[in-house]
Amino acid sequence: MMEEDYDVQRLLVLRKLTRAIADLLRGQMKEYLSTLAPLLRPRAVLGDYVQSSTRETSKIADSAFKELQGLYETVARAAPFNLSGELKPPIEIISTALEMTPMEYSHEAKTGSESKTVTVISPLKWILTYSGFAPSRLKEILRDRGRSGEEVQRYVLHALVMHTVMRKQSGVTDILDALHFPISSGTEAEFGQLPFTYISSSISTVRPPDSVIIESTEISGMDVFEEVVRPEDIAQLRDPLKQRLIELAHSYGEGLG
Repeated sequence: MMEEDYDVQRLLVLRKLTRAIADLLRGQMKEYLSTLAPLLRPRAVLGDYVQSSTRETSKIADSAFKELQGLYETVARAAPFNLSGELKPPIEIISTALEMTPMEYSHEAKTGSESKTVTVISPLKWILTYSGFAPSRLKEILRDRGRSGEEVQRYVLHALVMHTVMRKQSGVTDILDALHFPISSGTEAEFGQLPFTYISSSISTVRPPDSVIIESTEISGMDVFEEVVRPEDIAQLRDPLKQRLIELAHSYGEGLG
């Protein structure tokens, strides 16, 4: 959208629509994740490599733990964590419940005469972690000069385990993708090479022009801005299964109109 498409009234409507959609999709996604949660338990993938009083086997445990060890060596020893030592089994995972945190990032909004750094929230994209290990808390720990290496290690390990489990449980990602909640992974600049797991909506959000952002933050009095939904994405939603069946029918010469 161009700048002229974002007058105050239009922005207010889009913001209300965005929040209504975010509330609806967040609730739906929590239901899906609650159902799939047993498959995302660390022991479902890593088996007895995870500390527990009971035994639980996993056919992919050996390869999964080897992958986890390799990730740990790459990520934990580098900045900003600078941890020493190897990752040895059994590992202690203290939380297996799932938690979603809206993704946010810093953006320098500029106009011809003004600039300001704004925290931008992506309301339809979340970072998926084990409960109690949200990135915001890790940020606080890294800023604390008196932090302990053990505390940092716990956060790094829980993020890496989530990443490994989601990679190995491809059936879960396929299900969520079919339900219009694709899974992806990526890094955040302040956390080095630590991979985070993202879950988002097939409906995207956009950041308006910088002049609109600056005006909005001046009105609100806070240097925080929330992206707004692209309404046209709603009309363009596609059913992956339907599309595959149509393509299959066409391959047999059946035109479905």
